[in-house]
Amino acid sequence: MICNLDDIIKSSGKILLLSHMNPDGDTLGSMCALYSMIYHRFKKKADMNVVSNIPYNYKFLPNIDLAQRYYDKSLVYDLVISLDVAAIDRVMDSKILFEKAKCSVNIDHHKTNPGFGDYQIINPDASSCGEVLYDYFKANTWEIDKDSAICLYTAIMTDTGNFRFENTSANVFRAAAELVEKGALPNYIYKKCYETKTKNFVMFQNYCVNNAVFLDDNKIVYTTVYKKDLEKFSAGDDYTDGIAETLRAIDTTEVSFIAKEVDSKLTKISMRSKGIDVAEVCAKFGGGGHTFAAGCTIKAGVKDAVAKILREIKQ
Repeated sequence: MICNLDDIIKSSGKILLLSHMNPDGDTLGSMCALYSMIYHRFKKKADMNVVSNIPYNYKFLPNIDLAQRYYDKSLVYDLVISLDVAAIDRVMDSKILFEKAKCSVNIDHHKTNPGFGDYQIINPDASSCGEVLYDYFKANTWEIDKDSAICLYTAIMTDTGNFRFENTSANVFRAAAELVEKGALPNYIYKKCYETKTKNFVMFQNYCVNNAVFLDDNKIVYTTVYKKDLEKFSAGDDYTDGIAETLRAIDTTEVSFIAKEVDSKLTKISMRSKGIDVAEVCAKFGGGGHTFAAGCTIKAGVKDAVAKILREIKQ
């Protein structure tokens, strides 16, 4: 059901904004943008929930320091809004806060989103949740403040790979141009997102790329990461970000993925492609995402999980 955020927010007292696990620039940027818009338009302060650690390169986002990892699960909010959450399980144990809320809203752009929640604002043709929000704000004459502009620009920029991916449309550039006019600084945001990597981060990614396995005349390429590898480099959850994209950038690659050990019987998969619908592959394992970028979690060890993914790719 499509909603009118103006009416819902006006009638709500306690509000919670939810981002997804292993947060990226889109979910965090969208969450902080909506926080700022709610504050400036309605003079209300929402709570913000992050269910995983915030990557260091997104800690510059306005108001991100107000986001908290844990909230009392017995709380009942008047309104809970999920942002960039393709499936409700991706908010982990905060799912109960969404389900218990008097009103719940699902704002997203993933084509695999099943439409959970009381209301939905979903556009699978949008590049990012940030673009979905931008379009909603424009259509409903919400004045975008400087903090929101910075956050929305970050959301759109990161989910389009700095305006390089297939999802970079004319509307994306129009949005980016207006957000710059509103106060977003492209060079500053780019440097914060992409040029603040630690030595350990770079060394870890180099290690993963060097261990890549090439199959089918180098059309399929993947790498694996075990917990011992993460410990060796004191790696955070975000250290694997971008590795699948790096492997996809190889000229012969048609599909790439990284398999990361969660525990001995659970493996997280992140896939990228140049033509294969990897969202369809990941959906077989309860995951999803976009045509050329998707992910899932498989209840198996790394070796078995890799075998399962390869079997689906080759079919």
